[in-house]
Amino acid sequence: MVRSTIIVRATDALPMAASVDDEQTEQALQEHKQQSKLIFRRITPNSEPRCSIESGQYTLHYLLADNVVYLTIADKSYPRKLAFSYLEELSKEFSVSYGPKVESVRKPYAFVGFDTFMSKTARLYQDTRAADTAGSSNLDKLNNELQDVTRIMTKNMEELLWRGDSLDRMSHLSTSLRSESERYRKAARNINIQALIRQYAPFGAVALILIILLWWRFS
Repeated sequence: MVRSTIIVRATDALPMAASVDDEQTEQALQEHKQQSKLIFRRITPNSEPRCSIESGQYTLHYLLADNVVYLTIADKSYPRKLAFSYLEELSKEFSVSYGPKVESVRKPYAFVGFDTFMSKTARLYQDTRAADTAGSSNLDKLNNELQDVTRIMTKNMEELLWRGDSLDRMSHLSTSLRSESERYRKAARNINIQALIRQYAPFGAVALILIILLWWRFS
């Protein structure tokens, strides 16, 4: 389920709105909220617009749109497509309500009133198993309208903390290119080996027959 959400300005990580979490949630997510600050510092104009970062039993999903970062902390088992559908809804409403004011705002949490919409929307996405009186959940209905999220980049928090991995699209692209290049080299090597076998196999067969004949004659 969706646990907590925060909205910040991408250029300077200024917090503009956040969900109001109870004390138990605050304590449970204290470390992960600190990790979210690291993510905000790593985001650049070249960053992937959508990314899921795994951290223990939770996953931090963020959506980058119009210089605003929408980040939610959800259970690791929570479907990514639901998490990003939730963030998309926040993005659309926030853009309509506060879009022109994003660049000029100076104080933190200037749009704290947006929590009302976040809370209402989060309730629709809270439990993937919750069934309504008709026998189907709200999430089941929403799930039919969700877009494909197979191209969302996935990272591990340890990669960001210890290896200093980037959230940039070019970094993601270079990783993909390295993988493709390695696969190409392996395929080319296999093709070359097969070509050599086809080329020299007849000679090898003839040589083997001669050896057998000579051995049989002189043994």
